[in-house]
Amino acid sequence: MRLSHFRELMEGEFGAARAGSLARDHVFAELGGRTAEQAIEAGIDPKNAWRAICDAYDVPPARRLGADDR
Repeated sequence: MRLSHFRELMEGEFGAARAGSLARDHVFAELGGRTAEQAIEAGIDPKNAWRAICDAYDVPPARRLGADDR
């Protein structure tokens, strides 16, 4: 997954302001105790960061692919 697609999915699900804050500030155990941004910078595929966020925030499977794929 490209970083731009990760950001689109984040903004589509959480809104622009909350998506940025969530990616910067929320620490996920599934990402090695890192934020999504830190994990991606460390080489974690954005797809894995997106999955961890979806799991943590109970994003329904129907919305995990984005608004166009619902």
